[in-house]
Amino acid sequence: MQGPLSRRGVMLVLSSPSGAGKSTLATKLLESEPGIELSISVTTRERRGNEVDGIDYHFVTPERFARMRDHGELLEWAEVHGNYYATPREPVEEALAAGRDVLFDIDWQGTRQLVDAVSDDVVRVFILPPSMKELRMRLERRAEDGPDAIERRLRNAREEIAHWDEYDFVIVNTDLQQALKSVRSILIAERSRRSHIPALGGFVQGLLDEA
Repeated sequence: MQGPLSRRGVMLVLSSPSGAGKSTLATKLLESEPGIELSISVTTRERRGNEVDGIDYHFVTPERFARMRDHGELLEWAEVHGNYYATPREPVEEALAAGRDVLFDIDWQGTRQLVDAVSDDVVRVFILPPSMKELRMRLERRAEDGPDAIERRLRNAREEIAHWDEYDFVIVNTDLQQALKSVRSILIAERSRRSHIPALGGFVQGLLDEA
């Protein structure tokens, strides 16, 4: 009797405006779902005191970053406030080839670059707030930003939300547990997609030969 068929991993992208719950959902998914790991970004910004290289980020010099970008070692990259951030290609490819899924907490611009680089492996999920009023309340409850910063986040949210139709799935995060259940269901379904199980054709042919 043949065991489970080996499969290629899934690149699961979560995007949302700030305050819609993307990071919380990502954390809970990593805690509750075996076989998925968070993509660790490369950055040129200085390491903060509580950060660990290789755990929070891979910290590199601007020169090293430029070499990685120019040699095709990055799946996506962006400049934010004068610093560069990117997804390194090699660890993602290693995880996918080993049948491990990789979670990406990135915006729509990074998602576009991922799709351009490896479209067959990517499934895109966009998280929406139930209303803009609720989004404002969540940002205020976090107590991380002043009024001006909250207004800026809300302006950015409108731009983010405008790209909802570039995603494969859209979840309205009215209830966190229900939203998490939906994300897990998407991941489980994607694991059974034909393109993620290279040996499936041979397995089916074997069944037919037995018939």
